[in-house]
Amino acid sequence: MAAERVNSGEDGGADLYLELAPTGPRRAALAAALREAVRSGRLTAGTRLPPYRALAIDLGVARNTAADAYAELVAEGWLTARQGSGTRVAERVAAVRPPSATKPASGRAGVAHNLRQGQPDGASFPRTAWVAAMRHGIGAAPSEAFGPGDPQGRVELRRALAGYLARVRGVRTAPEHIVICSGFAHGLRLIFGGGVLAGPLAVEAYGLAFHREILTAAGVRTVALGLDERGTRTDLLVAHPATTSRHGARSVLLTPAHQFPVGGPLHSARRGTAVDWARTRGGVVLEDDYDGEFRYDREPVGAVQGLDPEHVVYMGSVSKSLSPAIRLGWMVLPPRMVDDVLAAKGLREAWAGVGDQLALADFIESGQYDTHVRRMRRRYRSRRAQLVAALAERAPHVTVTGIAAGLHAVLRLPPGTEAQTVARATRRGIALDGLASFRHPESPQPHEDGLVVGYATPPEHRYKAALDALCAVLPPRK
Repeated sequence: MAAERVNSGEDGGADLYLELAPTGPRRAALAAALREAVRSGRLTAGTRLPPYRALAIDLGVARNTAADAYAELVAEGWLTARQGSGTRVAERVAAVRPPSATKPASGRAGVAHNLRQGQPDGASFPRTAWVAAMRHGIGAAPSEAFGPGDPQGRVELRRALAGYLARVRGVRTAPEHIVICSGFAHGLRLIFGGGVLAGPLAVEAYGLAFHREILTAAGVRTVALGLDERGTRTDLLVAHPATTSRHGARSVLLTPAHQFPVGGPLHSARRGTAVDWARTRGGVVLEDDYDGEFRYDREPVGAVQGLDPEHVVYMGSVSKSLSPAIRLGWMVLPPRMVDDVLAAKGLREAWAGVGDQLALADFIESGQYDTHVRRMRRRYRSRRAQLVAALAERAPHVTVTGIAAGLHAVLRLPPGTEAQTVARATRRGIALDGLASFRHPESPQPHEDGLVVGYATPPEHRYKAALDALCAVLPPRK
């Protein structure tokens, strides 16, 4: 069989991929190839085919051969031909359906209420404003924007971010010190997998296992720091050097605006301690500002990066503020690290599309990003209030913590009840996580039972039902 690609765009037709028998009459081979394309479902009912003249040119056959093949299939009922509508696959033709998958397409099959952390309200994505930003950003971009991608990211977005982060998060930087990536995980892979920084890395006692897996894959040993009411024990970096120095920790990864997932900001003294340690050791503080825009009951906490841009890597993304489907993040780097990160990334941008970068730049510059964040802050604050009220009424013995900011809360449970509560929730179609799943395997922190409950994801009309279901699976008062 010979594969032929039909490219008939200049004549108003569609592109087709056909496999023609290498021998025998051309009309019969073409008719058979078209039947097979319809029968297999590659050409669905109503699909418009290229004009027979264009088809003949692309396949190198006589016009009459293509015309006769079309006429044969029309007569058989495979195709229809109407003046002004062209030749199309007949609506009554049933394609062979592929066998049903033996496994569900999504791991969320059977989930009635999604209360997992870290997911924004997808229904609230600002579609109209985003389309307008995409249109304007692309329309205003120079022609060179549509050539090979710059691994540092579009300058329009880096300029917009430099201004926005300075205004909203107190970040001190310039566009040339920002590198665009596809998100925090991508940034970790570049910095550690690319050999820009080496381990061991001091981390918080609780965090995402996914991030630890990325570090482990890069050969990076992680050393856990404990937590208390003032946040991560950065004092252990210097007060008890044996905790980390014997492992040679050269950098520390923190979530200082809102510790993940326990909650609460890092105390100012401990921020200063981390920065002083990095200066003394010649190391780096990695600042994960994963939900810095969403604060409710306190004044905004500025970025640690503002204390010392030379020793802090500030990392953020739009995964929480807009959508994880918009694969855009950023690294604000000390100047000395920019070239190394770009070398790790490669000569061309492989992840963040130019269209999304231009759209986000326009979205920020136009003020639409601020408008969207304020609107979502109000919505999430209302969601959080409903969660707290439901627990106060139906499970007053369960303490709620970490709710001054972010998109999730931690529900403290009686000792020994976490695993069975998560299992009970799963059986009833509630997706949520136990606090233990975020604990570092070598954490010095004594574990306290709890649930990490995201309140942003459920649809508005299903949120009350989700809270009712949650309260029904919580352990009773002892």
